[in-house]
Amino acid sequence: MTAEDLQPYQRIVRDVKDQIRLGRLKVNDKLPSTRELADHYGVAPGTVQRALAELRTEGVVYSHQGRGSFVRESALDAVADPTSQAIKRLEETVAELTERLERLEAGQNERR
Repeated sequence: MTAEDLQPYQRIVRDVKDQIRLGRLKVNDKLPSTRELADHYGVAPGTVQRALAELRTEGVVYSHQGRGSFVRESALDAVADPTSQAIKRLEETVAELTERLERLEAGQNERR
């Protein structure tokens, strides 16, 4: 789906997720204000509010009244593509297996 096929709020959602995925936005970073985002994307503030609501629903951001919206700690999991998620699971499995192997080898060395 191209950017032209998306609703304006969906473009904002996708862009924020991409910025998180690329590391431009990190956990607890504050997003620009609604007004700044509206100006940046050339949309009405209500469109930005709809995008922020979607991002909150998906667990990507959290908001504090009067303070703004911030990147949630679980955002990386929420924005990860399936390939990245699979790689992360494989890395975790390899780390667990390595730890188990080291424990087994240490146990055998103690018996010698």
